[in-house]
Amino acid sequence: MNQTERFYKIEQLLHDRKLVTFRQLLDTLEVSRATLKRDLQYLRDRLNVPIVYDRDAAGYRFEAPGRHPAKHELPGLWFNASEIRALLMMQNLLEEVQPGLLGPHIAPLQTRLKSLLGSQDDAPEEVAKRIRILHAAKRHAGLKYFDLIASTLLKRRRLFIRHYNRGSDRETEREVSPQRLIYYRDNWYLDAWCHLREEVRSFAVDAIRHAEHVGKKAKEIAKRDLDAVLGAGYGIFSGAVVAWAKLRFTPSHARWVAAEQWHPMQRSHTEADGHFLLELPYSNPTELIMDILRHGAGVEVLEPPELRLTVMRDLDAARQAYAGSPGG
Repeated sequence: MNQTERFYKIEQLLHDRKLVTFRQLLDTLEVSRATLKRDLQYLRDRLNVPIVYDRDAAGYRFEAPGRHPAKHELPGLWFNASEIRALLMMQNLLEEVQPGLLGPHIAPLQTRLKSLLGSQDDAPEEVAKRIRILHAAKRHAGLKYFDLIASTLLKRRRLFIRHYNRGSDRETEREVSPQRLIYYRDNWYLDAWCHLREEVRSFAVDAIRHAEHVGKKAKEIAKRDLDAVLGAGYGIFSGAVVAWAKLRFTPSHARWVAAEQWHPMQRSHTEADGHFLLELPYSNPTELIMDILRHGAGVEVLEPPELRLTVMRDLDAARQAYAGSPGG
């Protein structure tokens, strides 16, 4: 930890324990004796922190109130990127919680989050106003059956569901054994064993139009088997049969894509002329194609041929749509 973090740690230890020995400070901070002595001297002499050494108790403590009137103020210590994102995400999610069983417990948690966000020199309202978390692809649909799904998932019971497939624009009815809930790209998905298809499937929770209990014990699927089907292919639209896509981005688009992670197993390298090659596994190409198309002419699908042909057809259909439009 750096010097500023050590200062806060020393003050925290003195507040919590009231009396701290030199050895306890050394073990906690993991610094040399010389460094710790310099830190204590700096806190006392430069920052006016009322730390005194109690010879009778053989440890450091804060001086009794009223005997050291000078106000002390530690240097600013702020959040790193992951900390501020986690805190604001939690705050954002809690604000969306509807009244329920957890209501009495959520208010204290929100208060605690505000105190954390305002633990520095900045008010939590100022932090929330200046830093925002935007949910670009979140589907604003009521999760009517979420409680039922979560309950049967934890109790290991089966569900009967009527699910709307956006791709085919039709509903299907099936009996499923819930395995796990996934929060992916700001939307909830249910990984389940489908007793109709006799295979693992993933269902968008917001697309479940009806759900009810089935008086049967859920079929249990091992985590490794779930991951083998849903964890290897690209994104949430994965499956058992996995192919590899090879994409070539122009130098201008490479400046963004080279810093992104499309899949944990992806392979990539930059060519001498600045083009960027990205290889990643996928199963159902639906989501991958959406990500490819958002780069327009900035990307070319090199492999496999069937993926290249599908993207070409989509681009040609888009061109024809524009050609036949009034502004075309």
